Amino acid sequence: MSLNDGDSIPATRRRGADLEEAILKAAWELLVADGYPNFTFESVAARAQTSRPVLYRRWKTKDDLLLAAVRYGGGAMDRTVPDTGSLRGDVIALLTRFSGARAEFIAVLVGQLGAFYSATGSSPAAVRKAFIGDRPTVMQAVIERAIARGEADAGRISPRIAELPADLVRQRIMMTLKPVPKSEIEGIVDEIFLPLVRPERSTTLKP
Repeated sequence: MSLNDGDSIPATRRRGADLEEAILKAAWELLVADGYPNFTFESVAARAQTSRPVLYRRWKTKDDLLLAAVRYGGGAMDRTVPDTGSLRGDVIALLTRFSGARAEFIAVLVGQLGAFYSATGSSPAAVRKAFIGDRPTVMQAVIERAIARGEADAGRISPRIAELPADLVRQRIMMTLKPVPKSEIEGIVDEIFLPLVRPERSTTLKP
């Protein structure tokens, strides 16, 4: 009896959180590799080495499972805060890591989920929200530390400005479906972001 018939018993019995993590990991890997058209309960069960009824007990539809897999993918991202000693270094390090890790997700968002959006009426923004979750962003921590060091002016940093570097990197990835070169990341930080957030230097007119 094969795994694809939905009735087989996996060779290794896993329960509870261990089983669910194995399923979500398999589902995320399958989504990245094969996209939405090949994302089925049967294919996920086979990859996770479990049975379809196990999945049905947890998720009513494959779209529920897909969003759970997206949340899993987001939760698995490295969320450590860079500590280079400067705002410039921290933001470049963060964006470089973001570019490498998110290129895979953005490729899924743009190239793999067109049929999902059509079938469900969802959007890339909704899937991205599921991926990010309600966790505070690493950029927020980087900016707060820079403010404490006097490298950034809290009064000049709106939510839109705080999100701008990652938005620009994301846009470049969406255009190329590849990680952004470090030279471009440095340009975004040096030419656009830092001039917007650094404290303005006061000038004193000489009599």
